[in-house]
Amino acid sequence: MSSTFYIPAVNIIGENALKDAATQIDNYGFKQALIVTDPGMTKLGVTAEIEALLKEHGIDSLVYDGVQPNPTVTNVKAGLDVLQKHQCDCVISLGGGSAHDCAKGIALVATNGGHIGDYEGVDVSKKPQLPLISINTTAGTASEMTRFCIITDPERHIKMAIVDQNVTPILSVNDPRLMVGMPASLTAATGMDALTHAVEAYVSTDATPVTDACAIKAIEIIRDNLHEAVHNGTNMEAREHMAYAQFLAGMAFNNASLGYVHAMAHQLGGFYDLPHGVCNAVLLPHVQRYNSQVAAPRLKDIGKALGAEVQNLTDKEGADAAIAAIVKLSQSVDIPAGLEELGAKEEDFNTLADNAMKDACGLTNPIQPSHEDVVAIFKAAF
Repeated sequence: MSSTFYIPAVNIIGENALKDAATQIDNYGFKQALIVTDPGMTKLGVTAEIEALLKEHGIDSLVYDGVQPNPTVTNVKAGLDVLQKHQCDCVISLGGGSAHDCAKGIALVATNGGHIGDYEGVDVSKKPQLPLISINTTAGTASEMTRFCIITDPERHIKMAIVDQNVTPILSVNDPRLMVGMPASLTAATGMDALTHAVEAYVSTDATPVTDACAIKAIEIIRDNLHEAVHNGTNMEAREHMAYAQFLAGMAFNNASLGYVHAMAHQLGGFYDLPHGVCNAVLLPHVQRYNSQVAAPRLKDIGKALGAEVQNLTDKEGADAAIAAIVKLSQSVDIPAGLEELGAKEEDFNTLADNAMKDACGLTNPIQPSHEDVVAIFKAAF
């Protein structure tokens, strides 16, 4: 069978990438941009920096900075209203996954019409979104370069997964200079999110040699740099390495897709408004323990990439070593030990499991769990 590889047309990574990206943005010929971001970026002055950069290149801009940590359908509608009122010809997302996902929703509805909920699922839209440029300030979600868009529907208490080639940005920018101000807890959460992307892509039933190479290299870089980036956030070398790692992990899962860690984490985030990366980190070892029934050889490879001594181990022993290494890395960056610490409740697990199994449609977990299996994994992670 053939495989398809999705990625933005242009991707600029490294210290001072933002400066180099300005020329690329100028070449597109846009006149009126909508900057989609969160209040924190505005408070820190980063939004003003982007506005000034655009102005230098003759591009006017409006700002929508109402994005929430788990962007909602209301956020998308509010940003769309600003875009339409001022007839913007492009969208620029500034921030982490929340800003990028919200911007994708805005840009998609701008050209396709309707409501963002109309596009839940895989490749539902008919038209390309309004041109989107994504300037990234975290090292984890890779939303700046993927065809994935996650939007919360508060009325249903779920996160909608929109997987659509039409939400892929035309340009992604990863400048570690913009990541230095990230607090340690966010650095840890986004870094573990990137690790989850790489692991789930590597054990995916849609993995290819290309995605395998990206996933394993991402894991190795995370192994060597996440702890330092969390505990010494001004280390530009560690920050830059993590920018590359999360991008590689994004290349992997954007094309091999994801599994039940994400299906379950989306439900926790939508139900309790919890940080996505932390939910992933807590669930990751427990889902991989379940996956080891069929994916032990692949998990053994992951164990090696994480630095575990696996050469003389059986596949099962190697998988166990990988899971132990994941737990050790989580602990080293102060990820909570279980879902109970996050405020999850056991009485909600049946509902969460139902929603996770619906959300898993189109995902590529190596083994398809039953409802009871998913509940059991939630309980193990509790």
